[in-house]
Amino acid sequence: MRKIVLVFVLIFFNLSIICAYPYWIWTPKTGRWVNPKTAVRATSQEQFEFAKGLYEEKRYPEARREFKKLIKVYPKTFEAAEAQYYLGLIDEQEGNLYEAYLAYQKVIDKYPFSERIQEIIEREFKIAEAFMSGKKRKYMGMSLPVENPAIEIFTKVIENSTYGPLAPKAQYKLGLLFKSLGRYYEAEEAFSKVISNYPNSEWVTPAKFQIASCYAAISKGTDYDQGSTKEAKEKFEEFIIEYPDAVLSNEAEKSLSQLREKEAKSNFNIARFYEKQKDYAAAKIYYEDIIENYPQSIWAAKAMERLSIMEKR
Repeated sequence: MRKIVLVFVLIFFNLSIICAYPYWIWTPKTGRWVNPKTAVRATSQEQFEFAKGLYEEKRYPEARREFKKLIKVYPKTFEAAEAQYYLGLIDEQEGNLYEAYLAYQKVIDKYPFSERIQEIIEREFKIAEAFMSGKKRKYMGMSLPVENPAIEIFTKVIENSTYGPLAPKAQYKLGLLFKSLGRYYEAEEAFSKVISNYPNSEWVTPAKFQIASCYAAISKGTDYDQGSTKEAKEKFEEFIIEYPDAVLSNEAEKSLSQLREKEAKSNFNIARFYEKQKDYAAAKIYYEDIIENYPQSIWAAKAMERLSIMEKR
């Protein structure tokens, strides 16, 4: 019985050695056993080249592990900044866009001396555009830690770039994003920053149009917003005068026409209210205002018809 137990113990011991062997290697250079999974090359350059080779072979999990080891052991080297950049590339290649953005942003935050900064800002901008265009906001079945990644990333691009080439475009895109979400006041603020912060930018013209469009959208709420309608009209009128040949001027004319039609309808409803209350003097003032100020509107003809009926009474 003892012999049988001893045999099992020896077999188990041998198997343990065999299983453990691949994870521990004797290195004559250091004179000790090392675990390849945690060991790093003698210099940051050697470690980087090793990790980069794995990346180029598309062995992303292994490359990620080696880049992380480099950053941990050689945190203040040039190669550490490059390793952090490559971690972003790996996440982007694997389709983990939000994780890629976070990895890229670490390069800017921790290694501002990196020569990759402008390239990283461009990559972040493209990631924000991808989320803006409807890229899925989940990773491995889990929701991302932010409500809308594009808002965060465009904001960070503006912050990173300050007055760089992508800043005004990112600011404009941020406005479009807020507008698409129905957050018109935030959108108007974002578009206004395009005008104030980047007055010579090509995005100033469309930003002015979008501001007017935001006011128009606010005025389309369930309750008639006379102030927003008036503001939108003024903005569209200013836009048409300032940019008569702009492509957006035609759109501005259409929007202005719709706003005038809406105002005329509102005034007609007010006139009808007074008429039903038999306050014909007040009703007449509103009907005549429609005829005088909105002659092209369908409500002008209706106002003339109501005036005619009132006069017969």
